[in-house]
This record gives sequence, C-alpha cells and structure tokens, in this order.
Amino acid sequence: MADEWARRVGHMLRHVRPGLPALATSRLGLPGRGMSLTSPAFADGGTMPDRYTQDGESLFPPLYWDNVPAEAKSLALLVEDADAPFPRPLVHVLLHSIPAGLSGIPEGGVLRQVRRSPLGFKAGRNSLARTGWMAPSPIAGHGPHRYAFQLLAVDAMPAFARPPGRGALLRTLRSHLIAATRLIGVYQRI
Repeated sequence: MADEWARRVGHMLRHVRPGLPALATSRLGLPGRGMSLTSPAFADGGTMPDRYTQDGESLFPPLYWDNVPAEAKSLALLVEDADAPFPRPLVHVLLHSIPAGLSGIPEGGVLRQVRRSPLGFKAGRNSLARTGWMAPSPIAGHGPHRYAFQLLAVDAMPAFARPPGRGALLRTLRSHLIAATRLIGVYQRI
C-alpha cells in the first residue's frame, strides 16, 4: 500500500523539476576548456547501475577526469539531481579542495559520512546537511532523474571554517573558476 501511494505521489509530481538550467555548471556558464569527466560505470546520459543507488549498494561510482587546466590549484565536485521535485537541484555530494593532480575517484571512494578523504579532498554538506555521499533514491513513478556529476577547476585552494553547503561553495569559488565539465547519469524507479 505504501509503495502504491509513493508511486501515485511521484506521478502527481512528475512535472515538478528544476531542470538542467538550475545546475551549478549551467548557472555559472563556464566553458569546458577541454576538461572531461567520465565513468566506466555509465556513459554520459546513460543509466546508472543499481549498485550506485539506494536500491543497490549505495556506492559512489568511479569517476575519472583529464585535461585539467595547468593553472588549476584544486578541483570541486558537485553531484546534483536536476529532476528532484524541489525548486532547486538536490545535492547528493559536494567535494572541494580536491588536489589538482588527482585524476579521479575510485568506486566507493566517497563514503556516506566523510569530512576529509585519504585522497586529499574535503566534503561539504549535501541537501541532508551531511558530509558525504547520498546515493540516488528518486520517488517511484516520478520518471527519470538526471544526476549531474559536475567538476569545477579553480585557481585557488579554498579554506572553510566548517563544511560548506552549495551556496557557500559557489560564492567562494565563483571568482576563482577557470573550467567546468559534467557527466550525467540517469536513474529512475518505476
């Protein structure tokens, strides 16, 4: 009964979505400058396997990037759900101070609770005000959700007194951004 109710609510809200224009990289309007972001787990615009969602193992998917501009001092990574039924995208993870020399994050490389990674990056707050990975869990019946993995190259190493949220991160990095790219994975619950 609860599953059927959730599907009905999801269906009623199917047109409530912030969309791709509300994503951080869309709002910033930065050129890619050749920087690329890929995953061996799914193609850009392709379906994310269950293992990276709450229907599976809730693992962070493997990500790799290249062609980071030489003047980059650090990177930031935001994963936003462009189709969550809210006024703005739902933040699933926010990472900053990623060393510019790092070329990726392995599968499971971001935990559900993490403030500082052995890989050198730090975590900000997701939409649940937690630091770490919040695996996708879209409302059943709401339709496909696009999860945008957005990589930002910046010419500074930011410092925050406490883990930042999306707004604080973007305000701090806005004047330091030099390039951006994104990879979109799609997932839905029927």
